[in-house]
Amino acid sequence: MTIQEKISAAEPTSRKSQFAARIGIGGPVGSGKTALIEALIPLFHQRGVELAVITNDLVTKEDARRVQASGLIDPERVVAIEAGACPHTVIREDPTLNIAAADDLAAKFPELDLILIESGGDNLASTFSLDLVDWWMFVIDVAQGDDIPRKRGPGTLQCDLLVINKLDLAPHVLVDSTNILAEASAIRGERPTIGCISRGLAEKQGLEEIVDLICHQVLFFGSEVPA
Repeated sequence: MTIQEKISAAEPTSRKSQFAARIGIGGPVGSGKTALIEALIPLFHQRGVELAVITNDLVTKEDARRVQASGLIDPERVVAIEAGACPHTVIREDPTLNIAAADDLAAKFPELDLILIESGGDNLASTFSLDLVDWWMFVIDVAQGDDIPRKRGPGTLQCDLLVINKLDLAPHVLVDSTNILAEASAIRGERPTIGCISRGLAEKQGLEEIVDLICHQVLFFGSEVPA
């Protein structure tokens, strides 16, 4: 089944509150989570989606500063959380800080449709509490090795969307991009997997598919621009 067929067949997830939908973006250090957010922001804007971003770092606000300085989004719509512990702690065990930050953004910007919550770089066991997010994706990249899907980490298996990033690097790290995508899709079954190129000189890939999936499953208007 192609990703477009999966999008058409998928049942929309339910929204838990009157506030903006909340999407988690997890994955190991260096997998390209922040770069992916930067690449997605203009595509959401093109579709009329109002969004904000929460970043999580261990002891800095580096990722938030990067997104704020990108010129892609109002800096006031980007909030930093300093986890001070293992990154998964504040997205799973005790997501209070992130829940409070999302609530504050929703109150400050009532027009928001979507809040992207980026985890700090973590391991393959990282998952999001469903008290925090409505839907979440996990980002890996080909430079981390073609055996990542076969390791069947909870993040890889349980996420609503698996993104395999940096496909343009595959030939340089001796990874067969077609094979890693096929293995991940087989392991995940009906849960979608999308290959992605989110930055660099290469032609971008997979970004529109990611936005399509989020618009259909989370925002409920498919790939059309909302009224």
